[in-house]
Amino acid sequence: MTTEHGGHAAPANATEYIQHHLSHLQSADGMFNLDTFWISAILGFVFLGVFYMAARRATAGVPGKLQNFVEWIMELVNDTVNSAFHAKSNVIAPLAITIFVWVWLMNAMDFLPVDLLPRVLEFFGVYKLRVVPTADVNHTFGMSFAVLLCIIGFSIKAKGVGGYTKELFTAPFHAHGIAAVFLAPVNFVFQMLELLAKPISLSLRLFGNMYAGELIFILIALLPWWAQWLLGGPWAIFHILIVTLQAFVFMALTVVYLSLAVEKH
Repeated sequence: MTTEHGGHAAPANATEYIQHHLSHLQSADGMFNLDTFWISAILGFVFLGVFYMAARRATAGVPGKLQNFVEWIMELVNDTVNSAFHAKSNVIAPLAITIFVWVWLMNAMDFLPVDLLPRVLEFFGVYKLRVVPTADVNHTFGMSFAVLLCIIGFSIKAKGVGGYTKELFTAPFHAHGIAAVFLAPVNFVFQMLELLAKPISLSLRLFGNMYAGELIFILIALLPWWAQWLLGGPWAIFHILIVTLQAFVFMALTVVYLSLAVEKH
């Protein structure tokens, strides 16, 4: 049973409420989650705008609050990059900063009240919306696939096409002569398993944590107002750690994977 709300059937019980909040705004053919795309894109532009503003306002004198905040983030990421990535690259630090801040912003959408943006967009005829892009496994797999391409690209740049191809068939089990021929397909299988395991683990780790966090907030929203304050506050404080930690882990593992990609095995 459903009730009419703003010309649209509103959830009438807990099950429908949960299903409603876990439903994506999709394209007409159902192939694309439009909410994930637009929210992640908007947050990407927010990241670029804030860092561009900080760069324009940067001063050698007494820094402002925005400059201090951006410099703190950059130092945190640079320390991670310097400790994990020992080759020379002009790309790795900007890439790591972009990953950390962008993923954190997408994770942080979970702090908005569950019904806030969906209720606002109902006035514009939009009745389905999920506001946490990283709780969409399609998006986390997309980011992880981009990391996979970076791993392959960094490997080829460091070792050359021939060197990278040779490594696929000669590591991790090194041999000579006829033994190398027999071990080549075994090595290739192990290399492919290792290569594919990295983006899959990256994607599912981020998705699993953010999906669980989103679901818990939805369940809390079903409780009476006093229980929402009693449970929602402590969970939100704890979730700050999860949001930040998952962004950091995704960034740090990406740096580690790219460091392994440029090393000779």
